Amino acid sequence: MTDPASESSAGEFTEDGFLGGRLRLRQLKSGHRAGHDAILLAAATPARSGDRVADFGAGVGAAGLAVARRVAGIKLLLVEISPRLAGLARGNASANGIAAETIVLDVAGGADAFAAAGLAPDSVDVVLMNPPFNDPARHRASPQAARELAHVATATTLESWIGAARRTLKSGGALSLIWRADALAALLAALGHGFGGLAILPVHGNAASPAIRVLVRAIKGGKAPLQIYPALMLNDERAAPNKKVQEILAGNEALPLAIRGSPGS
Repeated sequence: MTDPASESSAGEFTEDGFLGGRLRLRQLKSGHRAGHDAILLAAATPARSGDRVADFGAGVGAAGLAVARRVAGIKLLLVEISPRLAGLARGNASANGIAAETIVLDVAGGADAFAAAGLAPDSVDVVLMNPPFNDPARHRASPQAARELAHVATATTLESWIGAARRTLKSGGALSLIWRADALAALLAALGHGFGGLAILPVHGNAASPAIRVLVRAIKGGKAPLQIYPALMLNDERAAPNKKVQEILAGNEALPLAIRGSPGS
């Protein structure tokens, strides 16, 4: 099967360094591009060696491959709806020497489609995801269909993606995701069906501004009370990049959400 990414000229792509250069990713110059959100999500993902880890909406593989760089021995699945991006993810895994299975699949698809792709119910230890989360009522549509698909949520995006994670995860498995802070209420409502043991880490541009993102860890069937961790500030009081965040982006530190307790926690 021809790699869709190989059919276009090299001028359409860039090769970018992540994790202090320890992860090199080929991605399209235009459309959705991996950035800080993907690396923060990876740093918050509670994977352990031997876990089967699925990155839903993987794009070019940034978040999942960053987890694999931090945690040796995971069995990584990169799940992406776009054949072209899936081709790039496959190539990026190979170029970085990371074993990963790439699956072309709509995360909002049904259980039969998942099972046919090798994602049967109760078969995964960890799911991480960065779903499309921009509010269509407040977000100007992009003329690029692929970028629109990657960024703008529909009325059912959140429930369908979380439902897919709930179905696919083993009991006690962990879901790690990043979402808009101003839509936290909708996220908590969606996680109320089948998940518990929630841990939330707000992400702010700076200490004077409201949170822009939330990183959330949820446990399938978890019973522990909700925990809110100290906020992460991307910039310090002088508007300079926060040194702690720079260490996280360089892959030298993980976030506290990456530490998982017992299956019921």
